[in-house]
Amino acid sequence: MAVGSSNDFDLVVLGAGTGGYAAAFRAAQLGLKVALVDEDKLGGTCLHRGCIPTKALLESAAFNERLRHAGDFGLRLAGDTTVDYAQVAKRRDQVVNRMWKGVQSLVRKYGVTWIQGRGRLEGGTKVRVLQAADDGTPGAGGERVLNATDVILATGSRVKSLPGIEPDGTRIVTSDDVLRMDTMPRSVIIIGAGAVGVEFASMYHDLGAQVQLLEYLPAVVPLEDRDVSKELERSFTRRGIKVMTSARFDAASVTVDESGVRMTVGPEGKDATGITAEMLLVATGRATNVEDVGLETTSVEVDRGIVKVDGHMRTKEPHLYAIGDIVGGLMLAHTAAHEGIIAAHTIAGDPDVHPMDYVKQPRATYSRPEIASVGLTEQQCEERGLPTKIARVPFQAVGKAIIGGEYEGFAKIIGHRGTDETLGIHLIGPHATDLIAEASLALSLEATPWEIGAATHAHPTYSEILAETAMAVDGRSINF
Repeated sequence: MAVGSSNDFDLVVLGAGTGGYAAAFRAAQLGLKVALVDEDKLGGTCLHRGCIPTKALLESAAFNERLRHAGDFGLRLAGDTTVDYAQVAKRRDQVVNRMWKGVQSLVRKYGVTWIQGRGRLEGGTKVRVLQAADDGTPGAGGERVLNATDVILATGSRVKSLPGIEPDGTRIVTSDDVLRMDTMPRSVIIIGAGAVGVEFASMYHDLGAQVQLLEYLPAVVPLEDRDVSKELERSFTRRGIKVMTSARFDAASVTVDESGVRMTVGPEGKDATGITAEMLLVATGRATNVEDVGLETTSVEVDRGIVKVDGHMRTKEPHLYAIGDIVGGLMLAHTAAHEGIIAAHTIAGDPDVHPMDYVKQPRATYSRPEIASVGLTEQQCEERGLPTKIARVPFQAVGKAIIGGEYEGFAKIIGHRGTDETLGIHLIGPHATDLIAEASLALSLEATPWEIGAATHAHPTYSEILAETAMAVDGRSINF
């Protein structure tokens, strides 16, 4: 245990996003004296300008879309619904504020020392913090030097643009800008069809904006299973979202004036045309926050912005761990939390802590339809030369989906033809991001498709899609 002054700790966590505070709370539960340091608000990107506010907007958008179909359920509304985006934004901020207060209360509950300020490593076990003043003014609260037995670096990432395209916060924006706005455009061009791009495309479309979605690679959500990518593009196109994959453009063609944004773009190998919109959203990934955190004072290895760690999140510097976006992996909040918990147990001396396994980490995208997956894609199985047996079952085969009026999409389960091992589970459709929990547990417990299907799933529920698909891997589905 740490002894001495109030600046001595068993563990200092530098970065208070989802991974950082999860690590701090678990370490405190394990009996360690912990300090949590961040120059920003407790909760980090996910809570304040990422997962939570984005999903709050998507919830309003999905509700608006559902109201359009009220008549299908025998409900007559007085008139057309009108989107009050200022109120949508207000609710977004209320959700964030409520959850922020919740995390603050947990800091007190677990006895973690919260220090708001800019922290910088001085070697592997010392952190110098330029503190914020009591009123929150950055750097005005003096310096504090923290001595630790161990340190976890969890400094996260930031949005990045494309070379030659400079966001101005109004016409050319990033996701950070969108999550500060209380107005929405009537039309938007989105560059990048990864998780962030397709979520905002879905949200803006369902709130009434015209959306054009551009993706450099040949498929939207390119990290997902190819069948899922194809299904999402079909769904978006049916709804009226204009999707262009293999999109090519010159950043110099992007111009801005009072009416909006213009650019010239076309599919690879084909003629380019001019397109316009009120706003251009650049959703082309994130850059890790590894600059000016003192890594040069350590023996940490950094490769193209990624901090190298082992399966227990240890860096090359003794007693210095790294988690979250800075270590690459999947760059997801829940994955960062899992990494943080692994690091905390390792630091506390738990002999049974398991190493990080990214294949068994679930992925979730909150577009409409939702996407969720865990394990290997079909293309990854092919790359590894794995013999597979695969089943796909549409949501239309599930009674609860028909009842709910949302039944596009499918579940796909990939099994190993020789060992019966479950290799991957992929969902696109209603409640996919909730349903993936069962799939994640199945992979963690090494359940075979037959074992997943043999478990009784209540009827009628959306979860039956997994049971039917799992049984279909061996040709034994009951309802499909």
